[in-house]
Amino acid sequence: MDENIATLKGIGLTMYEAQAYVTLTSLISATAVEVSEKSDIPRSKIYDVLKKLAEKNFIDIEDGRPLTYNVKSPVEVLSREKERLNSKIDDAITRLTYVYENGMSQVQAPIWRIYGVEKIIAQELEIIKRAKTSINMRIGFLFEGEGEAILKELKKRPDLRINILASPTCYINNEEVNIIKLFKEEDINIQKADIPFVKLIISDSREMMHTYTKFTADKREVIPETAIGIWNKYEDIAKNYDERFMNQLKKLKKRNKKKL
Repeated sequence: MDENIATLKGIGLTMYEAQAYVTLTSLISATAVEVSEKSDIPRSKIYDVLKKLAEKNFIDIEDGRPLTYNVKSPVEVLSREKERLNSKIDDAITRLTYVYENGMSQVQAPIWRIYGVEKIIAQELEIIKRAKTSINMRIGFLFEGEGEAILKELKKRPDLRINILASPTCYINNEEVNIIKLFKEEDINIQKADIPFVKLIISDSREMMHTYTKFTADKREVIPETAIGIWNKYEDIAKNYDERFMNQLKKLKKRNKKKL
């Protein structure tokens, strides 16, 4: 299937409507018979197809004998459709997230194991997206591409209080990565700390995820295939860990002030 036709079908056109619109983008202006012949749409169908395209505001119909069908600019049409779809998707995200979070709150044992680096990172990003007021993280190591992905998502949330306690460095693909430097942003409070080889993210004192993995014996580099995340939505447990995090953060700030 032609890629353009597949895209147009993806935004709601039928196969014939997509074929007719793609054909008209090359003809610019044509009669129904011309569109039918060029697109291989049966003449018995072409008038209804073109009428539907006009109703959907993809083409204009010019009076005359015969009628003339004028294509609208793909920039105009597809930009409009993109905006419409984005709006519908945003509305669906809002509605379904409400349903999802209500459902999650009713699960009797809200703890899940997550296997695989990609799934773990995806869940961390979801936790950040759902956060309402704060994100607190303890970072003892990073997976490949994880730091950049998390930082990108955090930058989208200037409304959040973001605190990070991190080991100074870790190794990824035999290269030393400076964790402190990576997350050193204006809106992120990051403190160097003695963090074990685990990772923790806490959102709003309501949900959290621990990540564990095995490491090589020499450089203590992550062995990705051993990674496991423990996603926990017990609020009492998350709140307890968040309080311990904030206590550790306060102690580090006091210690750093004394050094100054």
